[in-house]
Amino acid sequence: MPSTSTQETSPQADASLSHGLKQRHLSMIALGGVIGAGLFVGSGAGIAAAGPSIIIAYVLSGLLVMLVMRMLGEMSAAYPSSGSFSAHAERAIGPWAGFTAGWAFWVLLCTAVGLEGIGAAKIVSGWLPGTPEWAWVALFMVVFCATNLAAVKNFGEFEFWFAALKVLAISLFLVLGVLAILGVLPGTDAPGTSNLSDFMPGGGEGLVIGLLASVFAYGGLETVTIAAAESEDPVRGVASAVRTAMWRIALFYVGSMAVVVTLVPWDSKEVVEKGPYVATLDHLGIPGAGQLMNVVVLVALLSAMNANIYGASRIAYSLVERGQGPKALGRVSGGVPRIAVLASSVFGFLCVLLSYWRPDDVFTWLLNMIGAVILVVWIFIAVSQLRLRRRVEREAPEKLVVRMWAFPVLTWVALAGMAAIFVLMAREPDTRVQLYSTGAMTLVLAVVGYAWQRARARD
Repeated sequence: MPSTSTQETSPQADASLSHGLKQRHLSMIALGGVIGAGLFVGSGAGIAAAGPSIIIAYVLSGLLVMLVMRMLGEMSAAYPSSGSFSAHAERAIGPWAGFTAGWAFWVLLCTAVGLEGIGAAKIVSGWLPGTPEWAWVALFMVVFCATNLAAVKNFGEFEFWFAALKVLAISLFLVLGVLAILGVLPGTDAPGTSNLSDFMPGGGEGLVIGLLASVFAYGGLETVTIAAAESEDPVRGVASAVRTAMWRIALFYVGSMAVVVTLVPWDSKEVVEKGPYVATLDHLGIPGAGQLMNVVVLVALLSAMNANIYGASRIAYSLVERGQGPKALGRVSGGVPRIAVLASSVFGFLCVLLSYWRPDDVFTWLLNMIGAVILVVWIFIAVSQLRLRRRVEREAPEKLVVRMWAFPVLTWVALAGMAAIFVLMAREPDTRVQLYSTGAMTLVLAVVGYAWQRARARD
């Protein structure tokens, strides 16, 4: 039920936030943001299940993500907001939808901060045996919390250099991989198609597992639309990021997966134990390259921590600005919602402590609860775009700087793809629990959001 009394979110609604992100920050966040921790860390399990057919899995999930980004970009260019899809859902569907999408995503980002901190601490503890992992997580939390508390330009500078290093590293990886495949890299023989002969070793079931793994590796692409609201030119930044999404996904995700499975046997234990990128460089026998890639993986994890603390604080701020959360989280000082930054960081560190204190029940329940949140968010994006597009065309067509391709056909195709993924998750024992847990959390948030909407309408 669309709301007529809802506070519309606009650039002015975010006026108390600073606009300290420059175009170079936003461009590099868009470029490096697609190279997430999920690609470096989580893709090994997908390869182990799907074999070389992981390439097909990443192509299919990449097409879906491109459609989602196009839809989100269309709305974010028309209505720049730090609330991004949450604000769009409220505008298109109603306050309960913005409440549900926003708080579900906040829980996801805060939990991810803790998980990425744990992953980064494991790498550093491996280099410095005997040092406690929790201490490294605490150090990372303090650093990135302080970075986000200071000024948004600090977040932008960190992400600029983090992204630049990730782009440089994966570009170099792709160049070395192509040279090795062609047999022109000194000391290596061209593998031909020998590692691709058993293209789908796990059959359709393995491809499904690989597809599900690849879908969740794309999480985090939404950050650029959140950051755009604090840039010098939000519309230009969003438009540029969305228009280049296709080649970035094709090159970094699909391209690197093709290189890995061509050079390294898919059933190599090292692909899972070391990660596909480190395993590939070790396989090529390049001295020190594997350890260097571990540094890049560490940078990717730290970059994700930094970006997720930022994203969580801005989503929380936007929700409070629209009257959908504790007022304290909306307090802004120096252009930064500092209470929201602190709350997001504390929640993330609490997740870390739960991984030590209650790893078998509370922590596992929390992980299952966020398992399918990104799909829930994508559904809200697609439904919002269906409704907002017609409204913008009628009321302010000049705002359609970015347009969804073949509207509304491809929007419905994307929704069908999301529904298919839900069905596949329900078929797999490991993901079924995540699906049901996320569904329960979403239902609770929707009920609370709808009750709040009704109470506000009565007032």
